[in-house]
Amino acid sequence: MKYPKIDRLQFTETGNFFLIAGPCVIENDKNPFEIAEHLVELTTRLHIPFAFKASYRKANRSSINSFTGIGDMAGLQILAAIREKYGVPVVTDIHSEEDAALVAPYVDVLQIPAFLCRQTSLLEAAAATGKCVNIKKGQFLAPEAMTHAVQKMQHFGNTNIMLTERGTTFGYQDLVVDFRSVPVMQRNQVPVVVDITHSLQRPNQTSGVTGGNPDMIETIGRAAVAVGCDGIFMETHPNPSVAKSDGANMLSLHLVEPLLQRLIRIHQAIN
Repeated sequence: MKYPKIDRLQFTETGNFFLIAGPCVIENDKNPFEIAEHLVELTTRLHIPFAFKASYRKANRSSINSFTGIGDMAGLQILAAIREKYGVPVVTDIHSEEDAALVAPYVDVLQIPAFLCRQTSLLEAAAATGKCVNIKKGQFLAPEAMTHAVQKMQHFGNTNIMLTERGTTFGYQDLVVDFRSVPVMQRNQVPVVVDITHSLQRPNQTSGVTGGNPDMIETIGRAAVAVGCDGIFMETHPNPSVAKSDGANMLSLHLVEPLLQRLIRIHQAIN
């Protein structure tokens, strides 16, 4: 099955915000398909461009005991199967130069985690694949500083770039979203996404398990659309309480549709 090419034109000429969503990590060989099928049906009906996201491996875990995945090739093969079965682009994270070449054949978008957004060698490796690259803004950076990440990618010959806001460190246990980041990063002439679930993480918990504040997901989503973001990123799961990663800040799958319907109304109002 042919799947849509994912690029800045597809995203910015649709007349609607786009959605990047899925579970935090591939947990097994069943629930990724359940989540993908629900989101594909929903976004098709609501005319929202959609890309499925899941990590094939979680390399950045707080605790040594945290779940990291079902195995690299098993996770990547599930992502490729979702792309083939549902005809949608897929997104996953990479954490090293070696990951870029390994992962590129299986996905459409390589995602650079926020804490690695300044890693020049990683950006170079991602650029060399020719894939669209979504760079998350570091929790420690001003939005203006992401110009350098864009310039690095362009220097290495890849202009198919997105930037994602995911909150800025506020003390030791919380994040805050500065919505000025959206228009500031859009000055780089690239689509800007707002991650409305990771922005509500409460990292560095003494338990070794990241906390969250999912009651505020809709608040962040409404504000993101109201200030004119190009896309929304969220993690979702049929039962976040049993998710093996980031359950504390995920949106329950059955709540995605009413949230998107409200965000569409906001988007229509400002346009």
